[in-house]
Amino acid sequence: MIATSSNFYQVGASLQVDAPSYVRRQADEEFYQKLLAGKFCYVLNSRQMGKSSLRVQTMQRLQEQGTVCAAIDLTGIGKVTQEQWYGGIVYNLSESCQLEDRFDFDWQIWWGKHQTILSPVQCLNLFIEKVLLAKIQSPIVIFVDEIDKVLSQDFSLDDFFALIRFFQNQRVDNPIFERLTFALLGVATPGDLINNKSQTPFNIGEAIELHGFKIDEVEPLIRGFKEDLIIPKG
Repeated sequence: MIATSSNFYQVGASLQVDAPSYVRRQADEEFYQKLLAGKFCYVLNSRQMGKSSLRVQTMQRLQEQGTVCAAIDLTGIGKVTQEQWYGGIVYNLSESCQLEDRFDFDWQIWWGKHQTILSPVQCLNLFIEKVLLAKIQSPIVIFVDEIDKVLSQDFSLDDFFALIRFFQNQRVDNPIFERLTFALLGVATPGDLINNKSQTPFNIGEAIELHGFKIDEVEPLIRGFKEDLIIPKG
């Protein structure tokens, strides 16, 4: 048997949304259904388990249902000051939701105006409530990938996790927050990420478990073998 060259398989990095080798697992349906229902979810697991590919696939399915999805990869923010970190989150949300193109919104002018009088976490709170949820009437899911990168900062990000919990709790008093959902993905445990356990959102969220492939799930991979192998005659 002689193997032929093929782009069917990929080692490392996220798979494209239409990648034929993507294997849909139980976690795919669970993640999608819970986010569609507005549940705060987190996928915390070791590396190379398919977390980012899961995010890409889930975003595509949610968008097909009319949900606006914003993706924040904390790797791209790097090690910065507290003001720069929260400013980077606002920038990413503005870009992901195309606020400038759709609503002529200039995030830099808005941030410059508010960050002089409010704390960075207050600015993010105000931006999400008064800008994001006010301008976009559809359900919104904010995916934060590589969440473990918060550990590399020189300041505590407990307030960021407390803000997610605050948004969840606000649903009782303010219905607009029912349209807002967070999904966190990364290599960590909840205990690693937050020091003040009274502020953690993880005890009111849904953990999505990623397991290895089951035999009845790997048909896409088998298809690739069929395409990549030539069986000589004789």
